[in-house]
Amino acid sequence: MKIREYSATAALLMLLVGPISAQADGFYVGASIGAASLNEDFDGLSVDDNTTSFRLVGGWRFSDYFALEGGYHDFGNFEQDIDINGVGSSISLSADGFTLGATGSVPVSEQFSLFGRAGWFFWDGDAEINNVSQATPEDTNLYLGIGISYAVSDRFRVTGDWTRYELESANSNVISIGIQYGFGG
Repeated sequence: MKIREYSATAALLMLLVGPISAQADGFYVGASIGAASLNEDFDGLSVDDNTTSFRLVGGWRFSDYFALEGGYHDFGNFEQDIDINGVGSSISLSADGFTLGATGSVPVSEQFSLFGRAGWFFWDGDAEINNVSQATPEDTNLYLGIGISYAVSDRFRVTGDWTRYELESANSNVISIGIQYGFGG
């Protein structure tokens, strides 16, 4: 249950830090929605599916070039119909958890910036066959991403990105579009 403890601690910190940081220039919040893909073989069971995922973030932008952020990411449910010994079966895999990482940005114009992100994903999941839980993995793994940001105003940004999450021995690629709101001008 280590992941649940980290999750509760991260949620509490975000609740406490949010209102305090909202008065400071570097604090921002954001949300994104996208498509997560999973194409892996788990002990002979092949899963190849795409699902809708979402992410919520809060962070502190120290400058135009560097930020630290934490958030929550939900991959949704990856589902696959398979044949096990001549019997039709359904596999469902899900994962969600908290992120903690850094983002480096390079402004390319007044409105556009390119960015890269890296950090740790504290996650847990559920693997089901025919709606019966088979495993509940949990781990802490790396995530890496790149993207582009467009500043609509001093406070509001639109983002698009690709992020690769490690989930034990599997990898999921997420392509998303999102928004960020900064509390400073």
